[in-house]
Amino acid sequence: MRGPHNIWRLIRTGATFQRTGAMGVALDAVDAPARLRLAARVLGWPFAWLGYQGDPDLPPVTRAITALGPAYIKFGQILSTRPDVVGPELAQQLSMLQDRLPPFSQDDARRIIAEDLGQPVEAMFSEFSQPIAAASIAQVHRARRADNGREVAVKVLRPSVEAGFRRDIDAFHFAAGAIELVSPSTRRLRPRDVVSHFESVVTGELDLRREAANASEFAENTEHDADMRVPRPHWHLSARRVLTSDWAEGLPMGDVAALQAAGHDMPKLAARVLQLFLQHALRDGFFHADMHQGNLKVAADGDIVIYDFGIMGEIDEYTRRVYAEILMGFIRRDYMRVALVHFEAGYVPRDRDMAEFARALRGVGEPIFGADASRISMANLLAYLFEVTERFGMATRTELILLQRTMVVVEGVARSIDPQINMWEVARPVVESYIRDNLGPKAAARDLGRSAQVLARFAPLLPEFLERRMPELLRETPPAPVPSRRRGLVTGLLLGAGISLLGMAVGAWLG
Repeated sequence: MRGPHNIWRLIRTGATFQRTGAMGVALDAVDAPARLRLAARVLGWPFAWLGYQGDPDLPPVTRAITALGPAYIKFGQILSTRPDVVGPELAQQLSMLQDRLPPFSQDDARRIIAEDLGQPVEAMFSEFSQPIAAASIAQVHRARRADNGREVAVKVLRPSVEAGFRRDIDAFHFAAGAIELVSPSTRRLRPRDVVSHFESVVTGELDLRREAANASEFAENTEHDADMRVPRPHWHLSARRVLTSDWAEGLPMGDVAALQAAGHDMPKLAARVLQLFLQHALRDGFFHADMHQGNLKVAADGDIVIYDFGIMGEIDEYTRRVYAEILMGFIRRDYMRVALVHFEAGYVPRDRDMAEFARALRGVGEPIFGADASRISMANLLAYLFEVTERFGMATRTELILLQRTMVVVEGVARSIDPQINMWEVARPVVESYIRDNLGPKAAARDLGRSAQVLARFAPLLPEFLERRMPELLRETPPAPVPSRRRGLVTGLLLGAGISLLGMAVGAWLG
């Protein structure tokens, strides 16, 4: 229940950061002003004893986050890929959250597998290792199938993780509601909707059958993509709390020294990670939305292996086109076009000044050009973007949260491999290719053909629908009696035939 009892959870969050020493580290990392540091010290010290102690062997911030639970760990995973925001030292500490958490017992893992798959582990796997990776929601074992000897990865959900996660999200909901109540100006950012969206996508990770379906669809979409691999699920060895998939061999993408020692082309790897994400988001509208280093490996031949499909993003075709036009506008430094796209899509209220908005976008985009990535402060860029959105009344687009967040994460991954990467230059060929295929004359003709086919299916119903509904829509007195259904159907069939011919003609031209 999202009641005041959540205040206790939030107090313990602050107290945990104070007790573990994470408060000072976090404030230093974001270069907090002196007043904020003083307030945190004065308010936090009396309550420090209420905080969780955590594992004293871990660094302070990692210690606090792991003690607080899975939802906090997920947030820390995102920050671990942004050394330009939280600093290299804190980013290094947070990287431990990706796949090096303490595992749960082997006995618990075997029990869960046997319960969900209906057989003892020995009947299904001739080999079953100790945990090789443990994350916030599940851990992974290396195994070998008993029937064919294939090497596989077996992912097992943590015991009682659902209850812990829901408790944390409950407190987040309460905090979001309190923020909106205390500061009405934040309502345009819809913090409660943001928390709800975050809850819905991460809850999907708690059912591994859904992850198996995501992996299967993603593998089909990317089957012909160069320089990448996707481990496929083994359906008969998977269930709600167990997922068995192909074993993915390779070096962790987070181990930069090992990648360099193996002779991999680091700038090429960095560019390919960013381009693959954009390709999947724009072309397929179905993309991996948790592409941190812990979910990426590099095979011996240089292929990027992508796994862990618990969180996926999906965007419709219209939104993909808007997103591509915005990216292309920034790449070409055509800020008036970017502003126009925002207005046409309804992202900015129509009563705002478009020219002024274009100038504000110029202030966001221009610092990027002519500078390498190491000289760009993404923290300052995001702060200025927030000021721009606040000034022009832009509301938070919940359907784009995963896309925006993953873009930040992927850029952070790419930058960790190649600190000099220029994301705009790397993105240009992917975005230009998408625009050529989807925003040119041929794409318009393809859209017309698709629309004609849809209209043809519903054409027999259109006359009667219009005759019945138009007076109401126009707020006029209904006309004389409606023509017979037979006459309407005949008219509709003739209309449908004409539209079908048009669709066939367009289809033939495209073919």
